[in-house]
Amino acid sequence: MVCFPPNRGRSITRKQSTRMENAAEEPRVLCIVQDTTNAKTVNERLTLNLPASTTLSKLFNEVAHKAGYVSGTFDLAWGKTTDVAPLDLSSEMSLTESGFEAGKRNFLQLTDKDGEQPQLASDDLGTADSSGLDDSSHERLMGPLPRDCTVGCSSDYSSPSYSYSSILNKSDTGYVGLVNQAMTCYLNSLLQTLFMTPEFRNALYNWEFEESEEDPVTSIPYQLQRLFVLLQTSKKRAIETTDVTRSFGWDSSEAWQQHDVQELCRVMFDALEQKWKQTEQADLINQLYQGKLKDYVRCLECGYESWRIDTYLDIPLVIRPFGASQAYCSVEEALQAFVQPETLDGANQYFCERCKKKCDARKGLRFLHFPYLLTLQLKRFDFDYTTMHRIKLNDRMSFPEELDMSPFIDVEDEKSPQTESCTDSGAENEGSCHSDQMSNDFSTDDGVDEGICLDSASSTERVLKPKSSLTFELFSVMVHSGSAAGGHYYACIKSFSDGQWYSFNDQHVSKITQEDIRKTYGGSSGNRGYYSSAFASSTNAYMLIYRLKDPSRNAKYLDCDNFPEHIKHLVQREKESEEQEKRQKEIERNTCKIKLFCMHPVKMMMMENKLEVHKDKTLREATEMAYKLMDINGVVPMDCCRLVKYDEFHEYLERSYEGEEDTTMGQLLGGVKSSYMFDLLLETRRPEQVFQPYKPGEVMVKVYVLDLNTETIAPPVSLRAYLNQSVTEFKQLIAQVRLSAETMRVVLERCYNDLRLLYVPNKTLKAEGFFRSNKVFVESSESTDNEVAFTDSLLWKLLDRHANTIRLFVSLPEQSPGIHRTICQKVGCDPEESLENSKGSRKSVDAILEESTEKLKNLTLQQQQGSSTSDSQKSSDSSDFEHIKSPSPSQDGGASSDPETQFTGEERSDSEVNNDRSTSSVDSDILSSSHSSDTLCNADSGPIQLVNGLDSHSITSSRRSKAREGKKETWDTAEEDSGTDSEYDENGRSKTDSQYLYFRSEPYAQDDGSGEGQKCLLVHVDKRITLAAFKQNLEPFVGITSSQFKVFRVYANNQEFESVRLNETLSSFSDDNKITIRLGRALKKGEYRVKVYQLLVNDAEPCKFLVDTVFAKGMTVKQSKEELLPQLRDQCKLDLSVDRFRLRKKTWKNPGTVFLDYHIYEEDINISSNWEVFLEVLDGPEKMKSMSQLAVLTRRWTPAQMKLEPFQEVVLESSTVEELNEKLSEISGIPLENLEFAKGRGTFPCDISVLEIHQDLDWNPKVSTLNVWPLYICDDGAVVFYRDNTEEPMELSEDERNELMKRESSRLLKTGHRVSYSPRKEKALKIYLDGGPAKDPGQD
Repeated sequence: MVCFPPNRGRSITRKQSTRMENAAEEPRVLCIVQDTTNAKTVNERLTLNLPASTTLSKLFNEVAHKAGYVSGTFDLAWGKTTDVAPLDLSSEMSLTESGFEAGKRNFLQLTDKDGEQPQLASDDLGTADSSGLDDSSHERLMGPLPRDCTVGCSSDYSSPSYSYSSILNKSDTGYVGLVNQAMTCYLNSLLQTLFMTPEFRNALYNWEFEESEEDPVTSIPYQLQRLFVLLQTSKKRAIETTDVTRSFGWDSSEAWQQHDVQELCRVMFDALEQKWKQTEQADLINQLYQGKLKDYVRCLECGYESWRIDTYLDIPLVIRPFGASQAYCSVEEALQAFVQPETLDGANQYFCERCKKKCDARKGLRFLHFPYLLTLQLKRFDFDYTTMHRIKLNDRMSFPEELDMSPFIDVEDEKSPQTESCTDSGAENEGSCHSDQMSNDFSTDDGVDEGICLDSASSTERVLKPKSSLTFELFSVMVHSGSAAGGHYYACIKSFSDGQWYSFNDQHVSKITQEDIRKTYGGSSGNRGYYSSAFASSTNAYMLIYRLKDPSRNAKYLDCDNFPEHIKHLVQREKESEEQEKRQKEIERNTCKIKLFCMHPVKMMMMENKLEVHKDKTLREATEMAYKLMDINGVVPMDCCRLVKYDEFHEYLERSYEGEEDTTMGQLLGGVKSSYMFDLLLETRRPEQVFQPYKPGEVMVKVYVLDLNTETIAPPVSLRAYLNQSVTEFKQLIAQVRLSAETMRVVLERCYNDLRLLYVPNKTLKAEGFFRSNKVFVESSESTDNEVAFTDSLLWKLLDRHANTIRLFVSLPEQSPGIHRTICQKVGCDPEESLENSKGSRKSVDAILEESTEKLKNLTLQQQQGSSTSDSQKSSDSSDFEHIKSPSPSQDGGASSDPETQFTGEERSDSEVNNDRSTSSVDSDILSSSHSSDTLCNADSGPIQLVNGLDSHSITSSRRSKAREGKKETWDTAEEDSGTDSEYDENGRSKTDSQYLYFRSEPYAQDDGSGEGQKCLLVHVDKRITLAAFKQNLEPFVGITSSQFKVFRVYANNQEFESVRLNETLSSFSDDNKITIRLGRALKKGEYRVKVYQLLVNDAEPCKFLVDTVFAKGMTVKQSKEELLPQLRDQCKLDLSVDRFRLRKKTWKNPGTVFLDYHIYEEDINISSNWEVFLEVLDGPEKMKSMSQLAVLTRRWTPAQMKLEPFQEVVLESSTVEELNEKLSEISGIPLENLEFAKGRGTFPCDISVLEIHQDLDWNPKVSTLNVWPLYICDDGAVVFYRDNTEEPMELSEDERNELMKRESSRLLKTGHRVSYSPRKEKALKIYLDGGPAKDPGQD
């Protein structure tokens, strides 16, 4: 039903009809407008679908109306282009004439006009919500809406009649919404209902808070009072409830807990009663919401009746009776069932005290007194014992607008004296289905409160008259939308002022009609069958609140003029606070917030902060603020600082602001924005220096000067150039650092493995690939190296080595005396003399390590003088170049590493071996997603020794690379071939010389905490070296041949994985990776390391690790079993024979194919590195003889005992269901016609709860073979459950079922298997009267 304003109710003329038809046929233009201003807290996205003939001026008006701005105070520009003039506000051109495309999306940006933010439309002008469309949108507003306050919700929601700009303005309904903190919609619904209850609101206003007696933050009544005042007087569209929840003692985590609104109502009322003790409002809750009923049992033989009086705050009404297939039609029918007595007969007979025997009796409830505010809870949440899940009943249940309760009152009992038989009102009501809803410790005194228009007569004189004074009118419907697992609450409330119904949906308040109320009945069209609830609407009424129709008692809302004095003061305080908040937001709307960086002049580290400056502040004032913010007062004078435009991502100084010290920041930064595409840098200088001007369009270049004679790289020098400069002009610029431009060679490092020699004189830097920030290497010598091709030159080789050398930490093994002879022979000492003189293996190893290290140093660094990689020498060196002699290329064959270069820990494939060069250009940023080498270093440090003395200084030290340092590395496990290729001999030695052989090492001690440092090596190695060559270079330090030790790579979590692929390079390694050397025979070609696990099918942990062993290609299964026997006997204490166990495939925890003794590895059985197999001990002779057989693990389900029997293996000759049934019948004795089976689900052992197995599995599939859907049993190890279909499940009481459910849940959780019924752990709803939960002193 759609309601139109009066001016839309006239009949439509023929001319109007024709115009409407033409408009319908006219093409339409879809405009998507993104608000990029900072005028609002939410940057919204507006959608307009306009006729193509709409003018630009009309477009501006439509956008202004929808966004809530004053037209003419903002600009519109095309959204996907830059540097385009904004659209003309005054133009009368149509959209199509202005470049808009009909039938397509046209993106626009709403921007500031002349640097000023758009002006918000005043409340009087209205927003989109205040148009006549609001009343017509009530159907849309009835359901749950996207909430901008909920984390994860999109903020660009818009509709033809609503935009998020209206969140700043009060709804045209005159009512204020409540912000949803996260999942507090249940709280908002209850608070709005209480606010719209005149008697409760007025009574709360009449209560006066005494600040001297209680902290206002923890006072629940005071915070409710403040909230109600704001709901009545605030100009906001919605207000926060955080102060109220804070008074409950809740923290922020409570906002993410959804609770039941009825439970909240009871807990809140109880908390208010506790807070209101000893006040005039002490009995307010009882007077308004408490009723009385009688719980009775009447003997049918003598008429004797035993009864007691109970009180209630709400009446729980059953939607669908237990075991019934149909729900009650209406609230009246449910009320009738509520008071319908139950006959106690048979085994349930009642012992009559008068008859002194068990007699038939009638047990039931009678209403004695109805409260002034009657609350009905529709029990829509239930538990389905068939599925063992919590469910929601969505059946239809109608409720009247006026409810006559006189048929349900017990007049005679009400007139009788209540004190005669009234026992403890909080006593447990044994026979009542609503005993859990009864309120405890309620007073029976019906006193009067000033805040309500109640009669002052005593309770015995205020007996309600049936048929005349028991008519209640509905005024609140709390609706739940969703399922039993979660959903959304909102309230439909009728105002007693004008009789209009409103939807209070968190911050959205809108008018609704009676038709909308009827939609909350629930259910669906058609018959009300058992499954009707499953297909019904999930949005339905959950709680109903009625008010007694009594003109003498019905109160009206207090208006502002009639507020008590303390409320008037509170209103004034809240108004001032709101104005202050508005002023503060206005300041924030005009505040520029931008990242600020500063290189500390002394610490030489980049500092970061956020500069918040008003847009009207000048650059000079902003510089003073940045100076104080960075706390460099006393380090550098203020006049030695300036702010410059900076790009932190590329480390690029974009421009400086000479002569603009008095320009406002709003003009310099382009207005106030939520984020900026650039940053600011507080640049400093020494007093004797002069700031260099940075002009727009310049690019920054870091120049690294390389000396071929000393093979060193000097620290970088920063220069600024223009992209339109030629290479010749650029060389002349570089020549300022005392280099010859005639012999200069300039190499630009653009991206990975892309060294570009700039040799075309007239080519521009832009054409060569320069970007904002660049890195170049420069060499200017008169050697003949520039006469050869660049890729064959020494310059290329040095830069190539520089990019591919890494530093590794190698931990050496603790060697035993048993290998001492081998060590001595390798280094050339006398073994007998060594054995006599040695005091232990450690001394021999230390001596060998020292001797071999010195030998290697002399071999590879004969001409190097005074070189050191220690941090102290690096930091103390202040010369421009570090002169280090280069070893002969014939001796070392390669370059050493840069010890300080830091690569990320990401592994790469062989195709990326030569693609590992760092860069700061734009290309490197594009390629960084697929390459990991982003070399970082402090550019201001001294020269860092590289191979042959080459030094390295990186370009960038951005956070991108730091973040990438922690990336998880790929495990270095072999998946295809564990051994060597044809280019290696059986010992893993290379048959041909490798191209990359650089290897340099030095010893260092690593403290292991024991006082004795572990012997380690610091190795600088070319990462293109193969693992085989790397191991050969380690032989002198380990003391044995490379075939007798293993290399383990250590990862961040200290896990070690063996590197076994000798033909692979070290390209997956990066700087400072750790390697551990362990003694033991390395794998030869065709060998595979295998982990053996024992399969224990009937144990709680069916998978148990046994041993590590080695299988070889061409070995039979029987041979591998024979080699396993000694290991099993010595390490696992398993004394087995070859025919008493089997090996089978292991796929995670699942047992698979049974390996037969004659199977050959790599021929019949595929095998790979780090392979895993199951070992299964046999109870008898092996039944599996051929591959055509199928081994199935079966398990019997006994429903009469609620028990699963142990596993039994069944070996089938064929994959037919018939044979499986016969085998199962044979081992179980179940007749074939009664036998049913089902395939297990999940991983072995396919555990399932005994409460679910009878219904959840697909029993007795209609197939004839096992290898088809839905079974797909094609391999050994499948799990099959079977049962006798004539056996009925055990009858369980509710307590037995609950106990069994707990046991099963505990069992399945221990085995790590899924528990089908695992309801989310709901946090108990509590309101803390002391301001918060008590903390455990031992809890931290």
